[in-house]
Amino acid sequence: MTRTRIAGRMAAALIAVTMATFPAAAASLKSCVEGLRRDAERAGIPDSITGRALANVAYDEKAVRFSRTQPEYKTEIWDYMAFLVDLERIQDGRAQMKRHRTTLAQVQKRIGVDQYIVAALWGVETDYGRKKGDFFIPHALANVICLSGRRADYFKGELIAALKIVADGDIRLKDLNGSWAGAFGQTQFMPSTYRRLAVDFDGDGHKDLVNSSADALASAANYLKKAGWNNRLPWGFEVRLPKGYDGPSGRRKRATLESWARRGITHINGARLKGDYSAGLLLPAGRNGPAFLVTSNFDALYSYNVAESYALAIGHLSDRLRGHGPLEARWPTDDPGLSRAQRLDLQRRLMVNGYNIGQPDGLIGPLTQDAIRKAEIRHGMEPTGRPGTKIYRALGGTK
Repeated sequence: MTRTRIAGRMAAALIAVTMATFPAAAASLKSCVEGLRRDAERAGIPDSITGRALANVAYDEKAVRFSRTQPEYKTEIWDYMAFLVDLERIQDGRAQMKRHRTTLAQVQKRIGVDQYIVAALWGVETDYGRKKGDFFIPHALANVICLSGRRADYFKGELIAALKIVADGDIRLKDLNGSWAGAFGQTQFMPSTYRRLAVDFDGDGHKDLVNSSADALASAANYLKKAGWNNRLPWGFEVRLPKGYDGPSGRRKRATLESWARRGITHINGARLKGDYSAGLLLPAGRNGPAFLVTSNFDALYSYNVAESYALAIGHLSDRLRGHGPLEARWPTDDPGLSRAQRLDLQRRLMVNGYNIGQPDGLIGPLTQDAIRKAEIRHGMEPTGRPGTKIYRALGGTK
């Protein structure tokens, strides 16, 4: 499963080419795609599907670039949380939970995964089904397989799995739109995960995670249940460390709550820890930032995207949807991150000041990063390219 990432700067020496400039590369792609068609047909996929799916595959610089490049700067945890758990996503989530309250209640009852967690995952993955990705997956994967040179066998398996989903009649070929790596649907399943864990929850005979919110929500819950989710446990909670704490930390270093209490750790509100289960101490920004005790349920969230920041965002968003307040402890920075609305406003302010950022969309790509650097230099700041509060305020933004 692939998730939202901040796009890195183009690796020009590697991929800033066009197929027209190098006819041999175009011929290589064409030959490779023909091979993929044969592989798909040998896997039992009808030619009527394979032919349409892989017709007119053209070079997709963006898909190849995304598969090869790394983020230009490390996404700080306070940046990550600021745009994933912002007021807009919280308000939208509460509205969506009200709209789908019957479905979510049934998912919780029948599958056994907390409905607030399911809704939060939905919100983090696709903004409640509104942003599912705009790559046509067969073409994007063909580019990655044939031109990226990374994990070709893995992505070939995902391409064939995607086409099998269409052959099974669960979704239409035109609905195979998602990320460059193949994740699609309202809860962004990779095709192989889709075939293994998708659920027909609305009872229409199709496992449709693109057009059916019920199927998507139930499938996400099914994934978490198979990953070990236990509805009797919380995902975790914020805690307060004693001054000068130098004990163990790490989500895998679990101990009983009583053991953590003996080390001087309390709930963030000062209450003594109570509960008959074990947890690990998560310090996403070190000992000077917010601290959390996280249970095995946190590991289930982690497995969805293999990132602690991702699991933390879902856990915290679920708490906010439930009505809890923001984190009590502050992140250890004097330059906090921006919400999505503020990122969009920052881009507009950069444009007004003459910087080229392309079309404002709230996404921080290479053009925006470069513009931020130039603006930072102009205002006597260290050029980081990071969308933080300091450069936002320097350009007239308010927080």
